[in-house]
Amino acid sequence: MDGSLGLESDSWIVAGRTFHSRLIIGTGKYKDYALNAAAAEAAGAEIVTVALRRVNLSDPAQPMLVDFVRPDQFTYLPNTAGCFTGEEAVRTLRLAREAGGWDLVKLEVLADTKTLYPDMEETLRALKLLVAESFKVMVYCNDDPVYARKLEEAGAVAIMPLGALIGSGLGIQNRLNIHLIVEQAKVPVLVDAMELGCDGVLMNTAIAEARDPIRMARAMKHAVIAGREAYLAGRMPRRLYADPSSPLSGLI
Repeated sequence: MDGSLGLESDSWIVAGRTFHSRLIIGTGKYKDYALNAAAAEAAGAEIVTVALRRVNLSDPAQPMLVDFVRPDQFTYLPNTAGCFTGEEAVRTLRLAREAGGWDLVKLEVLADTKTLYPDMEETLRALKLLVAESFKVMVYCNDDPVYARKLEEAGAVAIMPLGALIGSGLGIQNRLNIHLIVEQAKVPVLVDAMELGCDGVLMNTAIAEARDPIRMARAMKHAVIAGREAYLAGRMPRRLYADPSSPLSGLI
């Protein structure tokens, strides 16, 4: 991408779809759907992840997500949060496609409830099943460059490596691995690390559990813009020793 272009011309593409906002937010942990909708608007998000097993999409007797976070205003990214087997994840996304026609999806297959680390063997197996059924799959995975490459080779349209344990608030724990994944990938890479050259940021808990979610959503919008601008600008090289801001030669 031409680094001289302004952000108004700076877009990214996943599965043939073009987006301008590089901040994706979730639809979980908010006090209610109205707050969720307000946060999505404040964040300037175009994509929202939808944990199909945790939100109401079909019972009109209860508040429904679609009445607040409207599918005609946001691209829904159904995900398989809470699934622990490949079969469970595939079944969930089949139901999503039947319910809303969604084929751009986020795959998560978790290994345990304590760490919420992905089970990579099950994840890769589920990905292959979904790709065979023409789903466009964005995949949550370990920050493992080898597995990231295997997922891309198996047909993933985006790689979403964890920066830290989900909902931990710890930030990026292994910058080197994220950098290696970004360097080798030919599909978008999304994680909370714009300054490392990632294509976008997915964020839920940091906004939903903030003291003021709307303000935090707005802050993260600007943080993502700043991170992208800094990456396009190109950081200075790292040096072992000091280098004065003003020349030392020619002093009076």
